[in-house]
Amino acid sequence: MITPRSWSDARKVWDHHLMHHTARPCSVIVGLGSHDLGVAEASAGFYLRGLAPVLVFTGSTSPTTRDRMPRGEAVHYRERAVELGVPESAVLVEPRARNTGENIRFSKALLEEAGVNAESVLLVSKPYEERRAYATARKLWPAVDIVSASSPMTFEEYAASIGDDRMVIDMLVGALQRLLVYPAQGFMIEQPVPEEVAAAYERLVGTGFTRRLIR
Repeated sequence: MITPRSWSDARKVWDHHLMHHTARPCSVIVGLGSHDLGVAEASAGFYLRGLAPVLVFTGSTSPTTRDRMPRGEAVHYRERAVELGVPESAVLVEPRARNTGENIRFSKALLEEAGVNAESVLLVSKPYEERRAYATARKLWPAVDIVSASSPMTFEEYAASIGDDRMVIDMLVGALQRLLVYPAQGFMIEQPVPEEVAAAYERLVGTGFTRRLIR
C-alpha cells in the first residue's frame, strides 16, 4: 500500500519533472519511445495542430516494452500516429535507440541524413521525463532550440492511465536520480533540484521505490 506521505512526495517529484514549456511551432517533432503510447498520441496531436512538418519517433525495445511493443517502440508509435491521421510520409522512424542519449543522438543523425534542417525541436516524452529529455538534448544537441512537452495530465491522472502506481513512482524516482548523477558523467546539463524535492526523493528511496535506480 502506498501511504499518503509517499503520494505527496511523488507529486513533488512529478511537479519538478515538468518543464512547463508552451508547445509552439518547431522545425520537427521528436517523440521519445517508451512503454507509454500516450507519447505517440501527444506527438500526433502536435503534428495535426500544425506545429511541425516532420515527426520522428525514436526507440528500440526495453524490458518494459518488449512484450507490448515487439516491433519496437518507434514502429508502434508510428502505427499509432498514422491511425490518428498523421500521413506516413511525414514520419521518420529511428529504431535503434535504447536510452535518452541515443534517442537524441540518433534522431539528430537521422534528420541530417534526411536533409531536414532542424533549428528547433518539439521534444515529446512522458510527463515525468520532460526535464530529463530537455537536459539531455541541451547537452547533446546544443545548436537547436528545445521545447520539452508531453500530454497535459496531473500525477493522479497519469498513474491511473498506466494502471501501476508503484511502477510510476519507481520511474519518477529513477528519473530524478539521473538528473542528479548524469551531469557529472557528461550525459546532460545540470538542472538544480530544490531542497524539498531532493528530500521527497530521499524519502521515496528510503520507502523502497528503488526498482529504477542506477546501482
